[in-house]
Amino acid sequence: MANPKHKHSKTRRDKRRTHYKAVAPTLATCSNCGATVKYHTICPECGYYRGKQVITKEIAV
Repeated sequence: MANPKHKHSKTRRDKRRTHYKAVAPTLATCSNCGATVKYHTICPECGYYRGKQVITKEIAV
C-alpha cells in the first residue's frame, strides 16, 4: 500500500480543497403564480411545473 514518505503541509492540503464549497441553489420564478422556486421542482404554492398543473392544491378555508 502506498504511504506518503513526508508529511504534506496544511497549505498544500488546503490548496487541494479549494473547490469543496457550497453552491447556492439556482432559483426561478413560477410561470403561473410568480413565486420563487428551485429549478426542476414543482411550485409549492400552486402545484404547477413547466406551465402544466401537476398536483392540485387545496385551499384552506
